[in-house]
Amino acid sequence: MTSDVGSMRPRRREQRQLGVGQLIRGLQGLLDQRVGRVFVVGEISNLHEARSGHAYFTLKDEEGQIRCALFRGAARSVRFALEEGLEVVVEAEVSIYAARGDLQLVVRSLEPRGTGALQLAFEQLRKRLQAAGFFDEERKRPIPDHPKRIGLVTSPTSAAVRDVLKVAGRRFPGTPILIAPTLVQGDEAPAQVAAAIRRVCAAPDVDVVLVVRGGGSLEDLWAFNTEPVAHAIAECSVPVVSGVGHETDVTIADLVADVRAPTPSAAAMVALPDGEALARIVERDVRRLVGAMESELDAAHARVERLAEVLHARSPQARVALARTREARARTAAVSAIQRLLDRRRRRVMELAARLDAMSPLAVLGRGYALARRRDDGRVVRRVADVAVGDALDVQLAEGAIGAEVTRLDPPDEAD
Repeated sequence: MTSDVGSMRPRRREQRQLGVGQLIRGLQGLLDQRVGRVFVVGEISNLHEARSGHAYFTLKDEEGQIRCALFRGAARSVRFALEEGLEVVVEAEVSIYAARGDLQLVVRSLEPRGTGALQLAFEQLRKRLQAAGFFDEERKRPIPDHPKRIGLVTSPTSAAVRDVLKVAGRRFPGTPILIAPTLVQGDEAPAQVAAAIRRVCAAPDVDVVLVVRGGGSLEDLWAFNTEPVAHAIAECSVPVVSGVGHETDVTIADLVADVRAPTPSAAAMVALPDGEALARIVERDVRRLVGAMESELDAAHARVERLAEVLHARSPQARVALARTREARARTAAVSAIQRLLDRRRRRVMELAARLDAMSPLAVLGRGYALARRRDDGRVVRRVADVAVGDALDVQLAEGAIGAEVTRLDPPDEAD
C-alpha cells in the first residue's frame, strides 16, 4: 500500500498515475500502519440515529471537527443515550469514506467525559421519566393496612427473599406471599423483572407488590434502573413497594414505586401489619367495651330507681296503679332493650375472647403443660427454690386440678 502513495512523488524520468481508489487505499494503508486505533475527545453534534441501528455524528472541539460512524454492533454496548452537545471520549479507527473521500472515525466504543456511562444513563432516564410524571406524588398510592395477599418479585434463591419471609413470619405469619421468580442481574434481567411485575400484579387477591433485591454496585443493580421496569411498576394495578439494595442505593424503581424502602426487610415491614400491636389493640377494645356495658347498665338501673321514686310520690290509688302499669311496661321495654344490647355486646365479647384465647396461657395447658401454685399463698411455682419438701401444691391442668405434695427437689445443674 505504501508503495502506491510513495509513487506519487515526482520522478525525473517517469511519473506514475494513480486512480482515486488506489489513492484512497494507499492513504488508508498509511493510516492503519501509522495511526491505528486512537482515543479522541470532542463534543457530539449533527447526531443522526438511523433505523438500522447505526449512528452518525460529528465530533468537534474549538480547533476542528471530524465525522464519526457508530455501527449497530458497537452501539449495542453503549449504555447511555447519545445527545447533542455531550462531550465524549471515543475509541476509534481513523478511516476514509471512499464514496466521498471524507476522513472519518469508525467508533468502537465511547464514554461520557467526566462521568461514568451508567451514571449518565441513570440521569438521562431519571430526567425523562420525571418530565413524564412517573415520580409525581399525586400518583403514589397508599399501602393497604391488612393485605390479603402479597406479591414478591425477586430471585427465589437470594438473601432478599429469605429476609422478606423471615420478617413476614415474625410480623403477620397468616398473610400468603406469592413469589414471582426472576433474574435480578445481567442483560436478561430487565425484561424478566418487568414481566414478573406484570404477572404478579394480575394474580388474584394480590393487593400489594414488593420488588426487592440485595445490595451491590451500580452495575449489579442496573436492571432496576431501566425503562421497562419503570413502566411495569407505573402500570401495576396495585401499590408497589421497592426495596432494592441498601439504604444509600437509590434506583429508578425506588423513584417510580409508591413507597421506597431502604432494604428488602424494610419493604416487608412496610407491607405487613404488626400482629403483636393488633393483639394489644383488641385487648384494649375489649376493656373499653366491657366498661361501656357496665356504664349503660348502671345508668339503666338509675333510671328505673328514679321512676320508682316518682311513682311512690304519687299517692292516689288510680294514678299509682296507672303509674305502676306504665312503669312495668317501661321496665319491660328497658330490660328488653338492654337484653338485646347485652346480647349484641356479649356476642362481640365472645368473638374478641375467641381471638384472645389463642394467646391465653390456658391454651398452653391444653397442650399438656400444667401450672403449679403453692397452696398456702397461691404463688406460682417457677423454680425449685420457690418450694420446700413437704409443701402442698395445687396443680392446674387443662381440665381440672389436682393436689400434690413436694417429696423431692432436683435443683438445676450448675452448667445450665
